[in-house]
Amino acid sequence: MAKDSSGSVKEFWAELPKADEDFLGSIRDWKNIHIASDDEVIWLKGFTDEQAISPEIQQLPNLLLYELRNGLLFRPGALVPTKKMRTALLWTVIDKALKLSFPVSNNNFFGIDETITVKLKPSEDEQPATALLCPIADVRNLIMALPKFKLEKTDWIVIDDQALFMGNPLLSFRGKTFWSKDSHLLPTGFDFEFKNMSSLLQRKYNATQDQWLLWNEDGSVLHLSKEDFRKLSVSSFRLTEKSKEWM
Repeated sequence: MAKDSSGSVKEFWAELPKADEDFLGSIRDWKNIHIASDDEVIWLKGFTDEQAISPEIQQLPNLLLYELRNGLLFRPGALVPTKKMRTALLWTVIDKALKLSFPVSNNNFFGIDETITVKLKPSEDEQPATALLCPIADVRNLIMALPKFKLEKTDWIVIDDQALFMGNPLLSFRGKTFWSKDSHLLPTGFDFEFKNMSSLLQRKYNATQDQWLLWNEDGSVLHLSKEDFRKLSVSSFRLTEKSKEWM
């Protein structure tokens, strides 16, 4: 437990309505946290000073944070206690007590909203784009004009009437760009609302890392098998166009 400047040890507690338990997935990996339940309230304790003021805690809806002093619970910075410390609680390490459940995945765009709502938020961190989504009709002439060595550095896949290109350097076409994170492809300028959501989703939906998970800003996702990507070439592009004509 971290110490404050006065040398005394701060002990933080928090309470959260049971209805909001699913949001605790964002801090499930904090193994120093212990959790217990009392009626309709979930209690947590063991936060470090840094965790108590972290974005993960601040973003948890309806969570109330307290400092424990002499058996009384104070809101941070308050001089008057809010309530007495709860007793006779059965405490368990959070990653053992908290059971996360996820909806069944499919191979089309879908919203993960049954248990945990996946949200993307604008991010201030700049990340290099690694993928580009373009309408096929908009890039046909551009691809035909590119030299072979530029095409060979790019992998691609067809998604309906669009093409997703991946490479380094990325082709300089106009389109929607994405950056990669743990085999997720996220729209540039966006990231998951909770930072450890990335690893949680990968463990559930992409444990073998054989897919790219392509995300929209609204939290919908498309599963793309990495084996379905192929090297970009004029011939492969023409064959793809030809096959779509017969569909």
